[in-house]
Amino acid sequence: MKNGIRGALLVALGMATGACITAVTAGPAVAPSKHTLPLNEIRQFTDVYGAVKQFYVEPVEDKKLMKEAISGMLVGLDPHSAYLDEDAYKDLQEGTTGEFGGLGIEVGIDPAGVKVISPIDDTPAAIAGIRGGDIIFKIDGKLIRDVPLSDSVKLMRGKPNTAVELSILRKGETNPLTFKLNRAIIKVQSVKSKALPDGMGYIRISQFQERTTSDLAKALLDLEKSGNLKNGLVLDLRNDPGGLLNAAVGVSAAFLPRGSSVVSTRGQVEEAKKEYLAVPQDYQVVPEDKDLERLPESIKTIPLIVLVNGSSASASEIVAGALQDHKRAEIMGTQTFGKGSVQTVIPLRSDTMKTAIKLTTARYFTPSGRSIQAKGITPDIEVKDTAEGNFVDFDIREADLAHHLEVPDQADKNKTSENGSAQQGQIMEKVISDKPDAKATSTKTQSKNAATPQDEKKFYRYGEDDDYQLQQAIKQLKTKGGKPMVTAPVEIQGGIKIRVEPLKK
Repeated sequence: MKNGIRGALLVALGMATGACITAVTAGPAVAPSKHTLPLNEIRQFTDVYGAVKQFYVEPVEDKKLMKEAISGMLVGLDPHSAYLDEDAYKDLQEGTTGEFGGLGIEVGIDPAGVKVISPIDDTPAAIAGIRGGDIIFKIDGKLIRDVPLSDSVKLMRGKPNTAVELSILRKGETNPLTFKLNRAIIKVQSVKSKALPDGMGYIRISQFQERTTSDLAKALLDLEKSGNLKNGLVLDLRNDPGGLLNAAVGVSAAFLPRGSSVVSTRGQVEEAKKEYLAVPQDYQVVPEDKDLERLPESIKTIPLIVLVNGSSASASEIVAGALQDHKRAEIMGTQTFGKGSVQTVIPLRSDTMKTAIKLTTARYFTPSGRSIQAKGITPDIEVKDTAEGNFVDFDIREADLAHHLEVPDQADKNKTSENGSAQQGQIMEKVISDKPDAKATSTKTQSKNAATPQDEKKFYRYGEDDDYQLQQAIKQLKTKGGKPMVTAPVEIQGGIKIRVEPLKK
């Protein structure tokens, strides 16, 4: 781990909770532990292992027992640590390029099955109408309440153009909903942009990938050339579950003075303690990222609104937190998810398989030292999804996940996880037991229990003309009148202050 978190490749899972993940690429295995081995616990483990081998109802292969033991060890730590078998490890590596197979949903653990964190734009899941907060409790008719998350993900993956049926519980619906989807090769377009009226621009980032920084630079240059950045920009991070930490630093660097603090990480080992700055060495992944240096200085001062919601997680929260701390942008929308930890992907030694573990190795903090973990980012201006209120969902955040990581000085203040998870489990248990066989059709033909036509009008695609939050952001930019914003100095950890050069008149 010579290069540690600073120089490691950062990757994103295609169908797992949004995360900032580092990958250890040098060295085939974990370094030897310096801690004394717990002999009593090891004896207990071998006793259980021997009992299973001798007394279980049928023979069990050693390979399976060891895999399950490793998996259980990691799952009990927090919601984001996990064992990656060959398929999962391959999927993770593919996710960094923005192309992978599946349905296009970011998911997490839930007492009743699998919780949808966010559907990814323009994928089968998003097109079908699956929403953040939905709980998948059956896959192809199989209850998945006690199935490990990795196994549930495997059930949803498969060859392109093959069908899968998801049974979903949704707040506000009397009966479960059934969606029949066709799997596809998911090609995620990380950055989309368009011109807005009155010399304003709109950029949406749906995931933070290895080309996000360079794609953002191109989008900004195009909007600037067309005169659509004169009066401000809306940066849309709603339903963005995260991804590459480097990309989050790059996106922040596009709008902050060079050298500004973006995020810091703290963990047990020295390599996990680092501050990331708005400089090329902290965000450059592909050669095209150097295009960020070509952006005109006016990009650093244009009025900026950042849209977020409860499915904005991890890397999205890093960007929102950095721009908020530096007073570079106004954050608008609803409270974010609260995913404030970093996972390191560590390959395991094997002569026959390429496997790894995904291990939480650090917490991250905004430039002013705020922890995002189990809290999220509170918007400067709260705006619901629609004029009538939020879309119906379960409003589950990181703090509601079982075993979620606490911030040490907040451990006594954040004890909602197990209670929240238990309450969710009770809700799901009641719905399943009350309506065990009830089904509704998928998005194309809603059942009588599904949303009414009046309710359906509330839903929109992000960035379209009927996007309520976007329209509120446009109104807010108009109040700025195109006046430049000056980045404020931010006090960071250790009492150090970021130097911000005064704007040249």
